Amino acid sequence: MAVFLQTARSDSAKRSGRNTGVPAEYSPGTTQDLPAAYAHCRQINRHYGTTYYFSTCFFPKRLRPAVHSLYAWVRYPDEWVDNPHGMTLDEQRDRLRQWRDATADAIKTGNSDHPVLSAWADAARRFEVPSQHMRDFLDAMEMDLTITRYETFQDLQRYTWGSASVVGLMMCHIIGARSEEAIPHATSLGLAMQLTNFLRDVGEDWRERNRIYLPMEDLRRFSVSEDDIASNRLTDNVRALVRFEADRAREIYAHADAGMQYIPREGRLPVRLARVLYSRILDKIEDNDYDVLTMRARVPTSEKLRTLAYEMLRS
Repeated sequence: MAVFLQTARSDSAKRSGRNTGVPAEYSPGTTQDLPAAYAHCRQINRHYGTTYYFSTCFFPKRLRPAVHSLYAWVRYPDEWVDNPHGMTLDEQRDRLRQWRDATADAIKTGNSDHPVLSAWADAARRFEVPSQHMRDFLDAMEMDLTITRYETFQDLQRYTWGSASVVGLMMCHIIGARSEEAIPHATSLGLAMQLTNFLRDVGEDWRERNRIYLPMEDLRRFSVSEDDIASNRLTDNVRALVRFEADRAREIYAHADAGMQYIPREGRLPVRLARVLYSRILDKIEDNDYDVLTMRARVPTSEKLRTLAYEMLRS
C-alpha cells in the first residue's frame, strides 16, 4: 500500500510550470549507465517533488533508487501534458505515444538510451511491476489533453485510477506490499492525495489550464458557478464546497490508514510520513479560510520536521 503522487502527480504544484529546468524532451541519446540513470531520476525527484522527496529519504537505501525512478517516469509525461511549452495537441499526443512505445521496449529489453527509461525498466523488471499499470497511467495523461471537466465523482475516479491509484499500486510492488488486502487501501491513498492536490490547486488549474477537477455535480449542489472560480469569488457557497471536498478526502485517508498494517515495517515510516504531510494541506486550506482560488496551501519545512519526529516516535 502506498503512493506519494502525485502524480502521482508532483507535489511541487500539481502539474506546475513554476519550476525552471523542466525534464528534457524525449529523444534517444547515448546509452546511459545504470548508476547515472538512477542519479538523474533522483535529481528530477529532488527538483520537483519537495514533500515526496522528503519522504523518500526514509526508505531503505536499497529501495530509494527504484522509488526515484518511478517518480521520474511519471513526471516526464505529466510535464508534457500540463506545460507543453508551445507543443500542439498533436505533438503532445505524439510525445506520449513515443513514451509509451519506448517504455514498452525498455521493459521488454531491460535497457534504453534514455536515462529515466533505463532506470525505470531496471526497477520495474526487478520488482515485477505490471505493465498494465503503466498503460493505465499513460491513458490518464491522454485524458488530460482533451477532458477538462468531470460530471460526477465516479467520472473523476476513472481519471484518478490512472493518474494516482495505479501509481500507488506500482509503489506497492517496490516496497513489498503485494497482498490482495493492501490493494483497496493503496488505491484509497492515491485517490486521497490526488483529491488533496485538486483541492489545493483549484485556482491554478482554472487560470493555467482551464481545468476544473471538482465534480460538476458538486458545484451545482453548492450553487457554485464556474464564473465564481474564474472571478476568484470566495463566497460562502465556495467555502462550503471546499469544506465538503476536504471532508471527503479525509474519509478516504481514513480508509487508507486501515491498510498501513500491510506495509512491510521498513517502508511504513516514509509512507505514513507522506500521508500525514499531504493531509496537512487540508488543514492549511482551512487555515486560509478555504481560499483555494487565490492562495496555495503549503506545509512549511519546520512542520515537516516536527511531523517526522512524531512519526519516528510513533513507529
